Amino acid sequence: MHRYCLGLICCFLFGFTTLQGAEPQRFVFMASTIGPIDSGIVAALEDQFEKETGIRVRHVGAGTGAALDLARKCNIDLVMVHAKALEEKFITDGFGTERIPLMYNDFVIMGPEADPAGIKGMKTAAEALQAISTKQAPFISRGDKSGTHVAELDLWAKAGIKPEGAWYRVYEKGADGNVPTLLYTDQQAAYTVIDRATYLSVKDKIKLSVLVEGDEALLNHISLIPVSKQKCPGVNNKDAMNFVNWLTAPCKGQKIIASFGKDTYGQPLFIPESTAWKATNGACKGAKDCKPSSKGCPAKKK
Repeated sequence: MHRYCLGLICCFLFGFTTLQGAEPQRFVFMASTIGPIDSGIVAALEDQFEKETGIRVRHVGAGTGAALDLARKCNIDLVMVHAKALEEKFITDGFGTERIPLMYNDFVIMGPEADPAGIKGMKTAAEALQAISTKQAPFISRGDKSGTHVAELDLWAKAGIKPEGAWYRVYEKGADGNVPTLLYTDQQAAYTVIDRATYLSVKDKIKLSVLVEGDEALLNHISLIPVSKQKCPGVNNKDAMNFVNWLTAPCKGQKIIASFGKDTYGQPLFIPESTAWKATNGACKGAKDCKPSSKGCPAKKK
């Protein structure tokens, strides 16, 4: 979890209480996986939503596992996460209402240009990880039960490998996020699995290269999960769902996602994936009437 995370929760909960007789502040508190925060897209979405609705959204950054744990304590209205198995358990346990597709990008396998494991250009992540394991080339893991860590472990499992030994290293500050982990991996001239948005945000600061990409197994799906009011009666479900509907509407949040980062990096950092976006092929007509993305919007008439 991000440093000072718990302290921020206390500050937010105290800071947004109102004086007796004052108009209550409409406020949503979200726990988000760290990658989208570091990319800047979370703040961009929150700021625009507040401008349009007057509803303030603030976030705390944590790996997916930690974000879901915060929500289990009923301190959070909404989570933005990317580890399907953990998300499904959160819902099965009654703490979340549903997984709502928001956006995706992809993971890449990065390593030094010298590429001692010889993985450059391999077509699958499994093939690349097998080569890294066989050569016992240094590999850095976040090791913090974040969505990135869970995805990495899933890739090892699909490759039929249990990574262990001196070559497989857990970064002791991995919970601080993908950017610190990638910078550390660069210092160690090692391999790692990281999301593309993180790579693009620091590519001018590192020597590591993207060596393996494009495998469907490397897709990184990011979901929204509203916290259940049945488990946590105090959550602001009404405004959280207003935010969800706005995020998933084709000409609102999805439109911002579709172009975010393009001016800076030459390509968007994320791809919209809401049910409404897919049902309308990204068309804005009727977007204001979209309901939560599990219901989507009617298909665009020809």
